[in-house]
Amino acid sequence: MKILVIRRDNIGDLVCTTPLISALRRHWPGARIETLVNSYNAPVLAGNPDLDAVHAYRKAKHRNAGESQIAIWMETLGLILRLRRTRFDLIVVATPGPQPGAVKFARWIGAKTILAHSAADNDTGHESERVMRLLHPLGIDTTPGPLTLHADPALAHAVTLPPAPIANAPIIGLHISARKPSQRWPIERFADLAHALHQRDGSRFLLFWSPGNDDHPQHPGDDRKAAKLIEACVDLPFTACPTHHLEDLIAGLSRCDRVICSDGGAMHVAAGLGKPIVCFFGNSGPERWHPWGVPYEVLQPASLDVADISVDDALAACLRLELRLASDQARR
Repeated sequence: MKILVIRRDNIGDLVCTTPLISALRRHWPGARIETLVNSYNAPVLAGNPDLDAVHAYRKAKHRNAGESQIAIWMETLGLILRLRRTRFDLIVVATPGPQPGAVKFARWIGAKTILAHSAADNDTGHESERVMRLLHPLGIDTTPGPLTLHADPALAHAVTLPPAPIANAPIIGLHISARKPSQRWPIERFADLAHALHQRDGSRFLLFWSPGNDDHPQHPGDDRKAAKLIEACVDLPFTACPTHHLEDLIAGLSRCDRVICSDGGAMHVAAGLGKPIVCFFGNSGPERWHPWGVPYEVLQPASLDVADISVDDALAACLRLELRLASDQARR
């Protein structure tokens, strides 16, 4: 049995698809399972024990400086032809919504059976649940398991941890970047929250952000915001973790005990690493996109703008999460 799973979109979407891959492996333990993803999200699947191969193509917008679109298209065509020679038995277009481009990929590659979203599908619940429903025609009707993500051990070991002021001081990851303006929590409040948490239990911090200048036309970054937060937290055990590659972000988040961030790819990466999360939601939907399979606290103001979340709101959410973790530990 040869199976190909196609998921070509964002980082968080691919992370939320890992339970589907695990379900296929449980259903067909002896199958050869491969994926077709893009070069941007492919590191999500590095070290995934349920996969035999990961194939990544480059989108034209991710091409190198001076590289032509035609060169990218020819590279992708070569990949499609190689996959076509595999003669897959099953291709799953793992997107819980219409995606004609991915379906074209599946048809060009060819398989005895192609599964993709249809208008009759139930488009409710979490993204992982929506994706899993695509397997119902195969007789796979289970609740999605946890997300699967693995950090590179060498990269994780290379992360410089801030000193612990007291024994067992927790390491809290702060991810300050978000694509949507309504998802961006003010830097001053991150600083105030960090000071409040440190005063309470000696918390130490790892800082993550999208690197680069905020005026970059293709990939705007938050270097200026990060520098401002680093300066505001100079009196705390606080380490900046530049993450120019997704592998670096995965490695850094793997060293955290808890994570505070807005809804986005980093939040799903943290969930895939099993991290408890306090997450800020602006005009995105928590029902579909909340952290899957880990303890979490969602903060979403009525205005759907995270700028209206106060430091006290965030601190209260952190304390609720701590109490929940303590309660879970006591039950064990």
